[in-house]
Amino acid sequence: MGLFLDFNPFDNLLCILLGISFTVWFTLLLVFIIVPAIFGVSFGIRQLYMKTLLKIFEWATHRIERGAKDNNHLLYKPYSNGIIAKEPTSLEEEIKEIRRSGSNRDLDSASVFEMSDIFYFCRQGVESIMDDEVTKRFSAEELESWNLLTRSNYNFQHISLRLTVLWGLGVVIRYGFLLPLRVTLAFTGVGLLVVLTSIIGFLPNGRMKNFLSEQVHLMCYRICVRALTAIITYHDSENKPKNGGICVANHTSPIDVIILASDGCYAMVGQIHGGLMGVIQKSMVKACPHIWFERSEVKDRHLVAKRLSDHVEDKTKLPILIFPEGTCINNTSVMMFKKGSFEIGSTVYPVAIKYDPRFGDAFWNSSQFGMVNYLLRMMSSWAIVCSVWYLPPMSREEGEDAVQFANRVKAAIARQGGLVDLLWDGGLKRGKVKDTFKEEQQKLYSKMLVGTQEDRSRS
Repeated sequence: MGLFLDFNPFDNLLCILLGISFTVWFTLLLVFIIVPAIFGVSFGIRQLYMKTLLKIFEWATHRIERGAKDNNHLLYKPYSNGIIAKEPTSLEEEIKEIRRSGSNRDLDSASVFEMSDIFYFCRQGVESIMDDEVTKRFSAEELESWNLLTRSNYNFQHISLRLTVLWGLGVVIRYGFLLPLRVTLAFTGVGLLVVLTSIIGFLPNGRMKNFLSEQVHLMCYRICVRALTAIITYHDSENKPKNGGICVANHTSPIDVIILASDGCYAMVGQIHGGLMGVIQKSMVKACPHIWFERSEVKDRHLVAKRLSDHVEDKTKLPILIFPEGTCINNTSVMMFKKGSFEIGSTVYPVAIKYDPRFGDAFWNSSQFGMVNYLLRMMSSWAIVCSVWYLPPMSREEGEDAVQFANRVKAAIARQGGLVDLLWDGGLKRGKVKDTFKEEQQKLYSKMLVGTQEDRSRS
């Protein structure tokens, strides 16, 4: 009798509704996301979603501009090309210009050194402080339009009531629907990658194992791509990296790996980690010959070069994926490529990656955000939209050293991706300027002085 008294119809109804909700959720997940990811097809839902967002962003930006005009507010306009207008001139030309403006004497009769010369170096120092072209590459790109994310534009405070309601609705959609969906997909993709690659690792080496490994990697990476609602456009697929080569790309985010690996299989290179990342690495290497280094081995250049060379010499192994910048840049430029991967002598397949920041900022500022915080920001953004260009393969030319080859590849990537080509080392993100950069300016100035003195002695 007591059992019937304790029965609550409301609890039973709640359990039924929860069961139906989970069934519908996972059915939609399986039919519209996981199965298409397995077969590499798309229903066009993400493209329609992207076009709808663009129309909403345009309307929101128009409302902000009109509201600011009505209230006499000044809108913040980011400086895309820097705050100081510079013309490409040499050190000698600029110093001569300073001497002309500061002296009425003929330049040929001037002394070898003039006190006014120091103003050139003072001006260069002040310009570097005011418009540092290195430091600003490690901060998020400011948008001219508003994408309903308060973290992407300084103008979000000029909002009308309708925009406020729209922004609140966007928060509910992003955190109430998209974030749980994406977290579920991410765990599904990573879980399948660990389990399936571990199982494939028990198979004997051969074509069947390689085929299954490639299919599993592609499937899992495509699921992870959908966990970010990534909309990727691949160009010139005929230039995709081939076995025995090295794929090099500009580096913006850890998800660069997923973006590229969802369209082709690569052998990864990296340091062995602990925790969840270590579990993923151990399972992956069972199915595919990835190249993982111990912490003590990373700084041994000869050992690293030897293992990379051994890998590319075997034409049956997947192409190696390397990001020569060594750190993440905010996708406005390409910084110095480390020469190590260009000394091996293998064919290099350059790849340019360009993200569209209007839908979400893919740049990882590792000094400001941890990995978990960064992934949360990615999964709570509207989408990750990017273009990938496969450039024609490149090889070292006769008489070309590794540094020159690296700069030539970097220039090609920057040109194709519409990025600024910088000679600065990305290591300046955490380190000081090397003395060689200072010595280079000193050598240029001394060369100018010695050259002037030699010309005067000849005359």
